[in-house]
Amino acid sequence: MSSTPSSSSVSSSASDATSTDTIVLGGGCFWCTEAVFDRVQGVVDVESGYSNGQVARPTYEQVCTGRTGAVEVVKVTFDPSAITLRELLEIFFVIHDPTTLNRQGNDVGTQYRSGIYTTRDDQREVAQDVIREIGASGTYRSPIVTEVVPLADYSTAEAYHQDYFLQHPNQGYCAFVVGPKVEKFQKTFAARVKG
Repeated sequence: MSSTPSSSSVSSSASDATSTDTIVLGGGCFWCTEAVFDRVQGVVDVESGYSNGQVARPTYEQVCTGRTGAVEVVKVTFDPSAITLRELLEIFFVIHDPTTLNRQGNDVGTQYRSGIYTTRDDQREVAQDVIREIGASGTYRSPIVTEVVPLADYSTAEAYHQDYFLQHPNQGYCAFVVGPKVEKFQKTFAARVKG
């Protein structure tokens, strides 16, 4: 396993008023997660990728075997003056089921695990606080199994995975799995939808 990327390659300092920040999230198939966060006001960029596995720069085919340990993730770059990490995580916990281990719906395997991959201690603390609050709220009947761990081995997914829902909205999986998650986000967080 290669070393954790430097914070300059994955995350910008939130102290600069004009800077962006980055968080990496795993919430099942990255097509779903990317499609939602692409529509969030304050999000500057979303990139599908792989992280936290034992194989450097794995391919999609390798990740699908479940033997790389890698998780399908999205790297979300956002403007912290427009949306906070806490607000992004609140959206994240509504658009996927954080109580199913290594599974989202019919997508089964360690590559679909729920995870928040951090580059700084303050990100970890916010993530743990949000998980505690959601757990205490009774929103879910089962315990939250989302892992909160340092980001390791991030690599960008193949070009054909980027903006997949935007390019293929009528493809079966997109119509029946991705589309409903986008609609749920738009209904639940109407004020957060990009104009």
